[in-house]
Amino acid sequence: MSGMNTPPTIVLLGLRGSGKSTLGARLASDLGRSFVDLDDRTAAALGCASPGEALRSVGEERFRIAETESLEAALDQRPGVLALGGGTPTAPGAADALRERGAAGSVRLLYLRATPATLSARLSLVGGPDRPALLGDDPIAEIGPLFERRDPLYRELADAVLHLDGVGEDAAYAMLRSWAM
Repeated sequence: MSGMNTPPTIVLLGLRGSGKSTLGARLASDLGRSFVDLDDRTAAALGCASPGEALRSVGEERFRIAETESLEAALDQRPGVLALGGGTPTAPGAADALRERGAAGSVRLLYLRATPATLSARLSLVGGPDRPALLGDDPIAEIGPLFERRDPLYRELADAVLHLDGVGEDAAYAMLRSWAM
């Protein structure tokens, strides 16, 4: 492992639309650290242009396996900020990898938490219908069931939870930056 002076990777988890990629890229830029969007990395590893294309092309099971492989590789590279895909913690072995790295002090996990109502409203405004559906045909309608399934796991994995309901991007970023320092 690299030197002990390497700061821990800040890992952002949460459902789609919670701001992981947007806030993570902004934080990495401000801190002068590298940023990895795991969805993009996984899609590229599968030879696809987007996570949606990858899911449609190889199916969710193969995508999740590739996602865990991409996660392990990213954690080994120790980026400054890592935005997980919404389903990453559910991928085979991913939650264990995050727990192990957290216990070793090489990652700090922050759950960007918003209720289904907030996430649905955001996704309706910013391309949610273009995102791949996992449970049916409507990626916005499935937010509630995905939240119910994933919220307990996200809470269990996270070192802290940032509550985003009623919080604008700049205020959310200020809270994230304060936590990251």
